[in-house]
Amino acid sequence: MLHGKVAMITGASSGIGAAAAELFAAEGAAVVLMARREDRLAELVTRISKDGGRAVAVAGDVCRLPDVERAVRTAVETFGGLDAAFNNAGFATAGTSLHETGADIYDRTMDVNVRGVWNCLAQQIPVMLAGAGGAVVNTSSVAGVAATGASAAYVAAKHAVIGMTKAAAAEYGQRGVRVNALVVGATRTEMMQQVISANPALEGDFMAESVQHRMADPLEVARAAAWLCSDQSSFVTGAAVPVDGGATATA
Repeated sequence: MLHGKVAMITGASSGIGAAAAELFAAEGAAVVLMARREDRLAELVTRISKDGGRAVAVAGDVCRLPDVERAVRTAVETFGGLDAAFNNAGFATAGTSLHETGADIYDRTMDVNVRGVWNCLAQQIPVMLAGAGGAVVNTSSVAGVAATGASAAYVAAKHAVIGMTKAAAAEYGQRGVRVNALVVGATRTEMMQQVISANPALEGDFMAESVQHRMADPLEVARAAAWLCSDQSSFVTGAAVPVDGGATATA
């Protein structure tokens, strides 16, 4: 599905990003993996290489533009270009009331989830325009289309990701770059487990959001990202694609 493509994946050290890294590589893509945890990335690159895939790690923070520039440059210098990107890095905390959310949490939530996607798009799109085009997938959330039990800052950030996705799709559609977002439901990632550990009562709430009454496995989300990054979805752009177990169907 992704044979011959070069893909960049952020938030790749765990959860959905790590699942996507292994899936994209198994589907034939050369992958540039970006996250802050260098040790985790190194382990992931080793696993992919042992399975016959091609991968390189770039330790960095999507909030820092020079780090994103370095990751994109690595794609070009190592694999010859950039055809696909899965901008998946995210940050969330246990839900708190708006008036009880500190400025530090608000700033970090907006920096990772919004500025991080902005930084990635701003660096990835020019490379795609200079080549044969490409496809970008941004990770949003059920919180990006409806108010949920998540914090107001997270809801605002994930709404912004969808708005940015639509704007980029409209701007670059005639120039060969597709941009879509995933509306991700509750998924059993390390970040999710941290949120649940802080407030165990939330686990039941998260499971109840889905009409299937369960959380997603990271690989289920990764498969949707892989399809949107592939040529099989060539007429899909500007979409907010639900991977949420039916959560938004009843919202």
